[in-house]
Amino acid sequence: MPLLRNRTRSRAATAALAAAATAALLLTSCSSTAPAGSSPTPSGEPVAGGELTFAISVDSQCIDPQQVGNNDAIAIARQTVASLTTQDPDTGEILPWLAEDFEVNADATSFTFTLRDGATYADGAPIDAASVKTNFEAIVALGAKASLGSSYLADLAGIDVVDDSTVTITFSEPSAQFLQATSTFSLGLLSPATAAVSQADRCLGDFVGSGPFSVESYTPNEGAKLVRREGYAWGPSTNAHTGEAYLDAIEYVVVPEAGNRTGSLQSGQIDATTGISATDAVLFESADFWSENRANPGVVYNLYANQSTPKLAAEDVRLAIQKGIDRDEITATLLGPDDEPAVSPLSSTTPYFTDLSDDLAFDPDAAADLLEGAGWTVGADGIREKDGEKLSFLVTYWQSPKEVLELVQQQLRAIGVDLQLKFASFADVQAANADGTYDFSYGNLTRSDPDVLRTVFTADNPAGNTRRPARTVIDELLDEQSSIVDAAERQRVVDEAARALIADGTTIPIYQLSTTITASSRVQGLTFEASSRLDFYDAWIAE
Repeated sequence: MPLLRNRTRSRAATAALAAAATAALLLTSCSSTAPAGSSPTPSGEPVAGGELTFAISVDSQCIDPQQVGNNDAIAIARQTVASLTTQDPDTGEILPWLAEDFEVNADATSFTFTLRDGATYADGAPIDAASVKTNFEAIVALGAKASLGSSYLADLAGIDVVDDSTVTITFSEPSAQFLQATSTFSLGLLSPATAAVSQADRCLGDFVGSGPFSVESYTPNEGAKLVRREGYAWGPSTNAHTGEAYLDAIEYVVVPEAGNRTGSLQSGQIDATTGISATDAVLFESADFWSENRANPGVVYNLYANQSTPKLAAEDVRLAIQKGIDRDEITATLLGPDDEPAVSPLSSTTPYFTDLSDDLAFDPDAAADLLEGAGWTVGADGIREKDGEKLSFLVTYWQSPKEVLELVQQQLRAIGVDLQLKFASFADVQAANADGTYDFSYGNLTRSDPDVLRTVFTADNPAGNTRRPARTVIDELLDEQSSIVDAAERQRVVDEAARALIADGTTIPIYQLSTTITASSRVQGLTFEASSRLDFYDAWIAE
C-alpha cells in the first residue's frame, strides 16, 4: 500500500531550514557555460601515480566539506570525505557506502544505518556509530556556517548509538529527503577530532577526512593540494573501483580569468577545468582534449519574486513575467549547446523530474492580456503604468553570465515590464535578500532530491527567497512529499507541487545550470557524481 502522510512540518523548523538554505542558494549558483564535446573514452587499464592540475575560477576561502557551498570549493572538499550512502547518477537510487545497510521507517522519521567493518578516518580513528553522532551534532552546532548540512538535519530529534556499528537518527517531523542527504559531501564524515577544531581553521584545511584524498596544503586565493590516502579501501559501488585512488595528488590552482584558463589548458599548464567559456570551447574540439557535460540537479536558475511587495503580490503580474521570458532564445543565443531551457522548477537530472514545458510556454500575448486585465496599461515609453506607478523592478545579482539577465530584461520590456539590473558583491546580495530590500533575487540551488523545492519556495520562512506571506496548497504539497517513502506516490505529489508553483507564478524558471569538464586527453576517469559534483576518485593520467 502506498505510504501517504499529511503531517505538517513545524513552521519554526522549516523556517530555520530555509533561512540556512538562502545563503546556500547564493553560494551554489556559480555557472559553467561551456558546451561539451565528446565524452571521455578510457584507453587501457588505469595507471597509478602522477599529479593532476585542475583550475578553479574562484576561491571562497574555505575547503571544509561540512561548510562549503561554492562549486569550486566543493570540487576540492568532496574528494576528502566518504559518506554513509552513495547515489546512482543514472537512476537516483540511494546505495550503501560507509553504511552497508540502512532502514527507513514508514513515515520517514527514523533512519537506522549499519556501518561496514574496517573503515577508518585518515588519522586511524574508526568510522563507528559514535563518530557519526559526533559528526552530525557538530554540523548542527555549526548552524549557518554549515548552511547545507544543517538544513538537511532540520527537525533532528536525536541520534542513538545502538552499538559500535549501528546508529539511528530520528526526526520530529517526516524527512524523506534525509536518505539522499547522507550521500552528499555536506554530511560527509570527518574524524571526531575535527569537531574540536575551530570553524576558521577547518576552513583553512585543518580537518581529517574519511575519503580517498587528504589535504596537504591550502593557500587562499592561490590553491590547494590533495594527496592520495594510503590504505583507503571502501570506495562506493557507483565508482569503477574500491581501493586507493590512482592519482598521487591533485593540485588545484585559482585562475580567475576565463581567457587564462583557456591558455593554461592549451599550453598544458593545467590538465583540466570546468571554467572554459562557451566561446572558447571550439578550441578544444580535437583528439587532444575531451569534454563532458552534466546538468546540475535541483532548482534551476530562477527569478525569485519578493511577494511581500505590492506589485509582486499580484499573481497576474508574476505569471505575466513568467510567460514573457523566451527560454529557448536565451539558451540558443547565449549559452552552450548542452545548456537547456528550464522546463520545470526542477532540473532534468533531479530524481522525480517531469518535463512541464507545456506549462512554461513562451506566450507574450497572454502575458500582455494578464497585465491589461490587472490594470497595467502601456505608457508613452512602452513601460506599463497604473495609478502613476511604473511596472518596474530591480534585480540585484552577482552571478555570471550577466548577458542572461540582460536578454531577460529585453524580453520583458517587450511586454511593458521594466527590469533594472544591479550587479553587487555576494555579501551585498545576501544582505538585500536577508532584509527584503529587493524585488527579484536570482539563482539556483543544487540538490539531487525534489525536497529542494520546499527548501527554496516554502512560505514558512518569512525571509525566504520568495517571501510568500501565507501558506497555500503549495506548502501542503511540499510538506506532504517530504513524508512519503513510496516512490510512485511521491512522484505524484512532487509533480502536483511543481505544477502549482508554475500555475501561480511563484517559480519563474529561466534555464538549468550545467557543468562541463574540459580536459587534456591524458586525463582519464574524471567524471561527475549524482549531484553533478566532480569526482576524482577514478581519475588517472595516461602517459
